[in-house]
Amino acid sequence: MATRDMRREFAKDELLEADADPDPIQQFAAWFEDAKQHVQGEWFEANAMTLCTVSAEGQPAGRIVLLKEFDERGFVFYTNYASDKGDELAVNPVASLVSYWGELERQVRITGCVSKIDETESEEYFHSRPRGSQLGALISDQSAIVERRESMYEKLAELEKEYADETKPIPRPPTWGGYRVAPQRIEFWQGRPNRLHDRLLYTRRDDGAWMIQRLAP
Repeated sequence: MATRDMRREFAKDELLEADADPDPIQQFAAWFEDAKQHVQGEWFEANAMTLCTVSAEGQPAGRIVLLKEFDERGFVFYTNYASDKGDELAVNPVASLVSYWGELERQVRITGCVSKIDETESEEYFHSRPRGSQLGALISDQSAIVERRESMYEKLAELEKEYADETKPIPRPPTWGGYRVAPQRIEFWQGRPNRLHDRLLYTRRDDGAWMIQRLAP
C-alpha cells in the first residue's frame, strides 16, 4: 500500500461539551485511566508523551518522555538537566506535550510554562527507580557525543561493583531531576467519522478559571 493511501476511519467515541469535565486535569485523568484500563499490549505505555521544546535560535525539537505525575499544578517528567532538552528549557522555558492513544482514537495537547520541581521530589523519585536506572543516570552525559560505546558498559561494571551492597544508596546526579509543565492550554481530540473530529480546547483565564471552546477539525 502506498503511503498516501494509508488511512483509517475513526468512529469509536465522541466528545461533547455536556460530557466534558469543566476541569481539564480531571478530564485528562479520566482519559488517562481509560488508556491504562482499555489499551493492552506488551509495548504500550499509556504515559508516553511527546515533549516539544524550542532552542534559543528558534529551532524546535521533539522526543518521547514518560509522564510520571500530574495534578492541578501540572505535568511532571524527569530527565538530565544538561541534556539538549534541558538546555532548551533553560533559555526558553515553555513546552508542549502530546499524548496519543491510537487505540482509543484520542489525543491530548498541553502547552505551558516549565519549571524544575523541588529537589526533594526529584530525590524521592530517583531513589524509587530500579538501581540499574539509577546507575545509568550516573553514567550518561545525556546528548553528549560517545566516542566508544563499550566505555559506558565498562563504567557500569565498575559502578555495579561499587554499589553491590543494595543498602548503599546511589547518589542522584545534580544534573538529574524533574520538570513540571504548568498548563495554559489543553486540547482534547477525539477521532470522528469523515475527519469531522471533536476538539475541545481549555484555556486558562487570568483568574485561573478554565474556558472551554470547540475547535473546527
